[in-house]
This record gives sequence, C-alpha cells and structure tokens, in this order.
Amino acid sequence: MPHATASWLVDNTALSFEQIADFCGLHILEVQAIADDTAATKLTGRDPVRAHELTMEEIEKGQKNPDYRLRILKGPEQVRRTKGPRYTPVSKRQDKPDGIAWIIRNHPEVSDGAISKLIGTTRTTIAAIRDRTHWNIANIVPKDPVTLGLCSQRELDALVSKAAKAAGIEEVQDTRLEGDREALLEQLRAEREAASRSGEEGEERPLFEDPFRR
Repeated sequence: MPHATASWLVDNTALSFEQIADFCGLHILEVQAIADDTAATKLTGRDPVRAHELTMEEIEKGQKNPDYRLRILKGPEQVRRTKGPRYTPVSKRQDKPDGIAWIIRNHPEVSDGAISKLIGTTRTTIAAIRDRTHWNIANIVPKDPVTLGLCSQRELDALVSKAAKAAGIEEVQDTRLEGDREALLEQLRAEREAASRSGEEGEERPLFEDPFRR
C-alpha cells in the first residue's frame, strides 16, 4: 500500500518528497498531493516501521541527508520443504488410513517408506494399520488412493512397478476383458461375413424381373 505508507511518512517524518516517492515507488507529484491533502481519496497512514519495512535508524539517516535513499528491510527467508512426506489438504487427511489399507492389501510388496512418501503419512501410522493396532481400525475401509485423490494413477503405478521389480515379482497382466474381447471380435466377423453374403446374393438377383416371362 504505497500511498498509505507515503501518507504516514509525510505526517510523521521530515523526509523529502523525493525520498518518500523513491521509497514508495510513487511520482513526486503524488507525494505532493498527499502532503497538500489534495489526493483523490483520503488515506489512512500505514506505519512502515510497525510493518517491519523500515527502521527508525534508517529514517533518521534519510532525515539527516536529503540525498540518502531509504532501504527496505528484507523479510525472513521462506522455508522451503524439500524432504519429508507430501502435503495433503485437511479435507482429505481423514481418507489416508483407507488409502494405506488398500495399498497394504493389494500390494504388500510396497515398503512402508514408499507408502509414506506417496500418501504423506508416518511409518508409525502405516505399521499400526498393517498390524491392525490402529486406534480407528474398526472404521478403516480399504479404498483406492487414486479415487480418494491422495495420489495420481501414474504415481501409484510407478510405485507398484518399482516395488514389484525390487521384490522380483512379475507384473500380472489384467486378463479380465480378454473373453469379452474375443466374443466381440467373433461377433464382428460373423456380421461381416453375413453382410458379404447378402451383397453377393444381391448381385446375382436381377434388378428387374420381366412380368411376361414364363
């Protein structure tokens, strides 16, 4: 809020308009209008010292030297998480035990550490669900973590494939639709042959028959 900050500096310091304009990123005429109370809107001053943008020592340096340019205080460096479990929205955290139970039941070869990274939980929680000592074990229902929105299908497939390879387990191909596929292909072949025969019969039959022919 540069205009509000400029208003506070005009009212509470002896800094020049040029110094205030430079610090707030405004034109000097805007600061002049604030000082003359001719700005388009009445502004409530914003204290940059309380906002930890300036120190009184910095203001005093500027008041003593009109050529001095105020320096804004740098905020604390934001902490960036590079390790640890992934963040899960609060609304989905209650679904974690169900997703963990699903992986344990369907892919026991996946390690607790891998589940922890995928779902974003602790190994203690995973061990409790695996050992059925979890405090809410009676209400935990195994559910696909992808359906629950805890991870993507690609992430889950990659995890399972890596765990299976490490355990020396050959990946099982899904053959549930093979019978239906063969039946569909057979039906299509039969329909194609029937259409072909119908076309041949149509070619042999004359388009017009002579009504006087006996």
